[in-house]
Amino acid sequence: MLSKPGTLIAATAALLLAAGAQAETIEVPVGAQGDDIPVEQLRGLNKHQVNARLGEPVTIQGPIGEPAITRWEYADFYVYFERDMALHTVKKHRG
Repeated sequence: MLSKPGTLIAATAALLLAAGAQAETIEVPVGAQGDDIPVEQLRGLNKHQVNARLGEPVTIQGPIGEPAITRWEYADFYVYFERDMALHTVKKHRG
């Protein structure tokens, strides 16, 4: 049994560091995310066209900054707009 408070803190810190040393980082290249979402043809469409194709987003964030960037959230992915034009679609992380 540890009797000194400083010894207990040091032992706890050592256990936490040892547990953290076992962590593993897994990187998934963007191209390996798959293409099962029917949004590959959104780039260049305006907000009205995206809304007509996908329906109403779950949430809308923005616009923020200059040029104005807006993010529309759908169930499985996000659509990013610069002003009124779709720039990118990004799948949500599943983990």
